[in-house]
Amino acid sequence: MNFRQVHLDFHTSEKIDGIGSCFSKEQFQDALKRGHVNSITVFSKCHHGWAYHPSEANEMHPGLKFDLLDAEIKAAHEIGVKTPVYLSAGFDEKIAHKHPEWLRRPKDDRIGWEYPGFHELCMNSPYLDYLIAQIEEVVRNYDCDGIFLDIVGVRTCWCQNCVKTLLDEGKDPYNDENARELGERVYLNYTRRVREAVDRIKPGLPVFHNSGHIRRGRRDLADVDSHLELESLPTGGWGYDHFPLSAAYSRTLGKNFLGMTGKFHTTWGEFGGYKHPNALRYEEALCVANGAKCSIGDQMHPDGHMDEVTYDLIGAAYSEVEEREEWLDGVTSVADIAVLSEEAAANYCEQNHLPHSGDNGSDAGVVRMLLEGKFLFDVVDTDSLFSGECEKYKLLILPDSVRFDERLEKAVKKFVSCGGRVLATGESAVGYDDKFMLDLGCRYKGERAFSPIYFRPCFDMGVLGNTAYVIYSKSYDIEADGEVVVERENPYFNRTTFSFCSHQHTPNNKSERFPAATVGHDGAYISTKIFSEYATKGSLIAKLITNHIINLLLGEDKTIETNLPAQGVVTLMDQTAEHRLVNHLLYASPVKRGNGIEVIEDIIPLSDITVKLRTDKTPKRVYLAPEKRDIPFTYENGVLAYTVDKLNCHAMAVIDY
Repeated sequence: MNFRQVHLDFHTSEKIDGIGSCFSKEQFQDALKRGHVNSITVFSKCHHGWAYHPSEANEMHPGLKFDLLDAEIKAAHEIGVKTPVYLSAGFDEKIAHKHPEWLRRPKDDRIGWEYPGFHELCMNSPYLDYLIAQIEEVVRNYDCDGIFLDIVGVRTCWCQNCVKTLLDEGKDPYNDENARELGERVYLNYTRRVREAVDRIKPGLPVFHNSGHIRRGRRDLADVDSHLELESLPTGGWGYDHFPLSAAYSRTLGKNFLGMTGKFHTTWGEFGGYKHPNALRYEEALCVANGAKCSIGDQMHPDGHMDEVTYDLIGAAYSEVEEREEWLDGVTSVADIAVLSEEAAANYCEQNHLPHSGDNGSDAGVVRMLLEGKFLFDVVDTDSLFSGECEKYKLLILPDSVRFDERLEKAVKKFVSCGGRVLATGESAVGYDDKFMLDLGCRYKGERAFSPIYFRPCFDMGVLGNTAYVIYSKSYDIEADGEVVVERENPYFNRTTFSFCSHQHTPNNKSERFPAATVGHDGAYISTKIFSEYATKGSLIAKLITNHIINLLLGEDKTIETNLPAQGVVTLMDQTAEHRLVNHLLYASPVKRGNGIEVIEDIIPLSDITVKLRTDKTPKRVYLAPEKRDIPFTYENGVLAYTVDKLNCHAMAVIDY
């Protein structure tokens, strides 16, 4: 899989004529060269339902007079650029109007024609046969390098076909659980049919099914893909926190994966919208720093002319990626911490009928905290725990809502017996008998009735000072039998219609204090959903308390320390075959503009970034890549120390060992 991909959207209405009329092989190739592109996803079929080539399985766009797909593939291959082919699977507006009975329907049987936009098809209808024929045609007739299928995933549906399927099985179709179970079967049947169809013609051809999100804890869904493409446009609603979280999980699955952003100021389908080049530089640096390859979304004009401004913009980012590829391939992450994803835990709890009250907000909160705290981490699922894969980590974080059954308890205790420690928060690590299953320095007593509550740290808070800090998230009572590192104060009373004080909430009652965070033999516990707190409130105190406790648990085993500011990102990759570590340092500061759009414009250069790296791999040389400029270093008692003199968006310190 190549590092520098473009996803060339081409969703084009039948009301537009002259499709591809300005397409030129030379201009197409020139754009790809300007963009330093070595793979481009081109279109067989768009959301509107039209084919961009002669077709017996579909209809060619009425405004197209030649085989545009063939022209694009041949032009790209002529200059060594690969061409995966896109087919819209879930959307096909043309066929939706011809066969509304194939549409996916909600429980109330509405279709919703009154609004402009696309309507999703059901894969439990004859539409699937129609789609399979289109895929077979493309694979048979064109020299494609892969298949990209869009707008798919596990769905619930109450179309006539799905209702009939459940009735024929003697099941109530309006039971939500029955509908969900059928949705799982329908999706897996669709992916099986696709794989069989492709393999009959070109065995092993890469296929990816895009649902817009890689579901943590659903390895069975990831397994149907030959690789993963992590759709994550920061300005398109995903934000800049989404990709690091998704990548931290995806890199544990043993698959090639890429990060997909866009050149757009906002999101897909925007003509005339452009990011600042610095934004794309940072986004692609973030991809490679997390072990991913890169993809940038574009949308070609209906006339087939490639926008030079776009490919100059893409080239600003991809020229830097190209220079660095020598140090990017075949890497694995070096991490001290495994975060058991709450999304993955929720899936496990649902399957095993365990209580779970989380909303998955803690996943974003814990990743943001760890990034800002400059910790090295991966995000894992329960499969990693059960297989023993987590035993390589020093610390396991159970964020906010990870309840235990006997199997989870056994796996985590094995992790601890191998020398690991645990940080649990909220209701995590609470077992089937409402007791902690680990020695975290306290006994669990149940949910706290007061809201909010106040945390008073028992350690020096430095610049913030030592006082009582408000915590809004749900909290829990504990009795301490270990070291208390944070105390709790309650408000005088909860705010109600008839009992209230001031504008927000009642102040803290200083007369009595209770334990709020403790450290025991197996790890530590924080008695609130502190990661959800950080995700929703961004509370500085939540981060400082958590980071203090993580540092206590890691002690001298923390791999990396750096003076990089909070918004900076640090990762460490091991390029084992080349006998080198690659330390990525990134810095940019997104700002909010408009209605929720995060923009990167200015890149502020940083100087003298210090790094201390604990490693048992004796360094032979430390240098900056790609310039290969040596960095002075010291190595004493297993600690490597060096200084990066200048950081402009992205620096790579390479350690040969």
